[in-house]
Amino acid sequence: MHKYHFSHSILFLLIYLLLSSCSKEEEIIKKENNTVEDIIGIAEVFINTNGQTIVDEPKINAEIKITDDNEQTNYEGLIGIEIRGQSSQMFPKKQYGFETRDSNNEDISVSLLDFPEEEDWILYAPYSDKSLLRNVIMYDLSRSIGRYTSRVKFLNLYINNSYKGVYVLMEKLKRDKNRIDINKLKDDEISGEDLTGGYILKIDKENEYTEYNCITSSYQPNHAIYNQTIKFLYDTPGPEDITTEQREYISTYLSEFENILKSESFSDISSGYPKYIDVDSFVDFFLLNELSNNVDGYRLSTWLVKDKNSKLNMGPIWDFNLAFGNADYCSGGEYDVWAYKFNNRCPGDYWQIPFWWERLLQDENFTSKIKSRWNELKENEFSESIILQKIDAYVDMLDESNSITSNFNRWPILGEYIWPNNYIGSSYENEIDYLKTWISNRLVWLDNEITNL
Repeated sequence: MHKYHFSHSILFLLIYLLLSSCSKEEEIIKKENNTVEDIIGIAEVFINTNGQTIVDEPKINAEIKITDDNEQTNYEGLIGIEIRGQSSQMFPKKQYGFETRDSNNEDISVSLLDFPEEEDWILYAPYSDKSLLRNVIMYDLSRSIGRYTSRVKFLNLYINNSYKGVYVLMEKLKRDKNRIDINKLKDDEISGEDLTGGYILKIDKENEYTEYNCITSSYQPNHAIYNQTIKFLYDTPGPEDITTEQREYISTYLSEFENILKSESFSDISSGYPKYIDVDSFVDFFLLNELSNNVDGYRLSTWLVKDKNSKLNMGPIWDFNLAFGNADYCSGGEYDVWAYKFNNRCPGDYWQIPFWWERLLQDENFTSKIKSRWNELKENEFSESIILQKIDAYVDMLDESNSITSNFNRWPILGEYIWPNNYIGSSYENEIDYLKTWISNRLVWLDNEITNL
C-alpha cells in the first residue's frame, strides 16, 4: 500500500513538472511584446494609386484600406507611398514605405492593426528569405528580451487590385515615445545637459559619405586591407537639422569612447569604456547578432542611440533577412562561425565591422556579462524549443490562411537561387526544415563557444 502511494506520488510529480514546463514555455511565448498571438491571423492591405506608378522617391499620393484577420475594416484613408530599400530593390517583389495623411495631404498619426499611433510605416517584402520569417523571428526575440524592435504583422498586399504576396507591416525606426523613446533634441538645445541627447546614429550604406551627413571614425577596422573606414550617419537630428554644437558634441563623445577603448586602461570600471556605453545593451546586441550569424551584423543596418544624460546604447536591431544561414558569402550560411569576425573572412569588403567588438571581448568583465546573459536566455527566450515553437506557430498561421501557397504562386521562386541564398529548397517545407536545423545547430555551437570565451 505504501509502495502504491509512493509510485503514484512520483507519477503526479512528473506530470506536474511536465505541465509546469509547458506552461513556462507558453508564458514566454505569450509575454508582452513577444506574443505569437499578436501576429496570428493575416490582415489584408489594399492600395489604390489611381493609375500612378510607385517610384523610389518621391512619395506619390494613394489610398489605403486595411482589413484585419476578421475581415473587418481596420483603417481607411490617404497615404504617400514610395519604394524603399537598397539591395532589395533588385527584386521584383518591392518593399514600400508610406506615411498616413489627412485630407489636406498633411502627415497624420494613426493606429494601424493595433500598433501605437504614428505616421511612418513600412511594408516589408520577404523575397530572398523564402521562409518569410527571418525578420519576424528576430524582432520577436529582441522584444522578448526587453529590447525595443519594430512590431510586426503579416498581411497580404494588393496594389491596384493586383496581388503582391505576403508582406509584413513594420514600424519605421524613429524617435517616438512608442518606438525609440528618447528626448527630442531641439535646435536651440546647444549647451549643458540639453546638448547630451537624444541622438540616433546609423552604420549603414549611403550613396555618398560626407562631413555633412556622417562622422568618420579615427580608427580603421581591424583586418581591413583597403583602408576602409567606419562611418556613423546622422539620423536624428538629421544632417539638415543638427546644429554645429550638436555635431561637435556627439562626434566628440564617439571619439572619446573610441580613444578610451583603444587605451591600455580601456576596461577600467570608472574611467574605461563603461563610462561611455550602456554595456547591457551591447551584450544583448551581440547575442542577437550571434544567435543568427547575421552577415550584415555590426556593419550595416546598425543603430546607435544616445539619450539625454545617458550613455551610448546599441540597437534597435534591424534587417535580418540574410541571417539564420541565408547568405552564401563571407560564411554567412555557416552555423559554426562568429559573426563579429566578419573582417577576418572578408577583409576586402567595403563595409567592415568597427574594432569595438574584438576589443570589448578582451575584457573579462564583458565576456562574463555575455556568459551570464546567455545562460539566462538559453533556458528561456533563446531555448531551442521556444524558438521552434514560434516558427511552427507562424507557419501554421500562414498555412491556415493559404498565404504560403498564394505567395509562391505569385512569386514561383521555390527551387531557384535568389541572391544570396546559401540553401535552395525545392519546397516551402524544405526551407522551414533548413531554418530549424540551422538554428538547432547554431544553438549547440554557440553555447560551447560562449562557455569558452
